[in-house]
Formats: sequence, C-alpha cells, structure tokens
Amino acid sequence: MSGIICAIRGGPASRSTIAEAIELAKKTGEPLYFLYVVNLDFMASSSTGRVQTISEEMRQMGEFILLMAQAQAAEKGVEAQAVIRDGKVDEEIVRIAQEIGVHYVVLGHPGSLESHSVFSVEKLTGLANKIQSDTGAEVVFAEVNG
Repeated sequence: MSGIICAIRGGPASRSTIAEAIELAKKTGEPLYFLYVVNLDFMASSSTGRVQTISEEMRQMGEFILLMAQAQAAEKGVEAQAVIRDGKVDEEIVRIAQEIGVHYVVLGHPGSLESHSVFSVEKLTGLANKIQSDTGAEVVFAEVNG
C-alpha cells in the first residue's frame, strides 16, 4: 500500500497543513488520509461519565473537521479518507502510517505561531524522527501561517 497521512487538529493553523497534503496528493497521485486523534490524557482525574461525554463531543468535532478537510480536497480534485483514532497523537500517527504503509506524513510546523503550538520545534522534530525511523515514511512540514 501507499499513501499520505495528514494529521490535523482543526482551526486556522490546520489550513496550510491541509493545503500542503492536498498538493502532495495531487503531485504524487498517492491516496490521502486525514487523521484526527482524540486524546483525553488531560482528563485522567475526571469522573468516567464526564470523560465519556467529552470524548463523544471531541469525536463529533473531529468528524466535522475531517469532513471540512475532505471537502477542501474534493474541491481540488483529490479524494481523501477520514480517520479518527483515540490515543496519544504520536503513537496513533505511527500506528496508522504502519498499517497503511504510507510514503508521507504531513505535519503542521509551528512557524510564526510557535508560542501557540501544542508542540515545540524540538518536540516536533523528535516526532518527525520517530515517524521516520518507525515507519520509513518521509515527514513533510507545512509552514503554519495563520
């Protein structure tokens, strides 16, 4: 198999990441998979009922974000699959990349929004190195501009 994984969180910072993945899919002809990971580690001390409710809401939000990304791809003539996973972002990116046997993983790069990013440049570089070593996929960074 082959393909491109594009991990997204939604919001303005994901626009350039989605656009980069779509352009790469057009250029290579590889199948495109948009990935959204629901991670509730920050809720470890909350009640089970509350975690379940928030998990469902985040999953619904993820479905909406992925539908929007798929619509953007379709506008550019690219068909894209939507994938939602539960777990740690880094582990799920590696897991799906291995399952599909992708050639590329597209990630957003903090760029000018570094102070607003979930990942520091160092953590993002570490994630890219882990993805490359565990999957053999090339990591492509999209510069975040807004």
